[in-house]
Amino acid sequence: MARFVDVHPDNPQPRLIRQVVDVLKSDGVIAYPTDSCFALGCQLGNRDGLQRMRDIRQLDERHHFTLMCADFAQLGQFVQVSNSMFRLVKAAVPGPYTVILPATREVPRRLWHPRKRTVGVRVPRHAVVQALLAELGEPLVSTTLLLPGQDEPMTESWNIKERLDHAVDAVVAGECGTVPTTVVDLSEDEIEVLRVGAGDPSRFLAV
Repeated sequence: MARFVDVHPDNPQPRLIRQVVDVLKSDGVIAYPTDSCFALGCQLGNRDGLQRMRDIRQLDERHHFTLMCADFAQLGQFVQVSNSMFRLVKAAVPGPYTVILPATREVPRRLWHPRKRTVGVRVPRHAVVQALLAELGEPLVSTTLLLPGQDEPMTESWNIKERLDHAVDAVVAGECGTVPTTVVDLSEDEIEVLRVGAGDPSRFLAV
C-alpha cells in the first residue's frame, strides 16, 4: 500500500519532504505533482524502479525518460549543451519544457535512448519538486503519469492513490498543472518538436 504524503504546495514541510526522499533512497517509486502534471519518479541508480515505471506505463526501450533537475547548472552535468544551444536552453528553464540532449557519462546507460544516446531534461517551476530535489541532491528520473489507454495525464492525487496503491510506494499530494510539457529534441542539427504542450515551441523554432 502506497504512503500518502500531503505536502503544502507553497511551503513544503521539511519533515514530509525527508519522508518522501527516504522512500526514494530505499529504491522506491513515487507519484508526485509538478508544474505540468503528475509524474512517476525514482532515483538515478534504481534499476528496478525504472522497470516498474516502464511496467506502469507499458513503455518500450525507446521511451525518453526525463531527468528532473534543480537548476541549469545541475542540468549541465547530465547532458551536453552545445555553444549554439546554450542560451536557448538556459532561457527556457525553469519552465514547461523538456529538452532532449546527448547524455553525459553521469547518466546510467539504461536511461539513454538506445540509438541516439540521448535523455530528456527539465527544470521545474514547482516548490514541492524543488524541495525534493534539494533534499535528494541529484536529479529525479521521471516520466509523465499517463496510464495505458488514457488520453490525458493524471492530475488528482486521491485518484492516483486509488489506481496505483500497489504499484508505487508513495503518492505526494499537491497542486499541479493539467498540461504536459512541450518536448523539444535538440540533439540533432535540425530542431524537432516532439510534443506541443504547456510551453510555446516557437522560441526554439525561431533560431
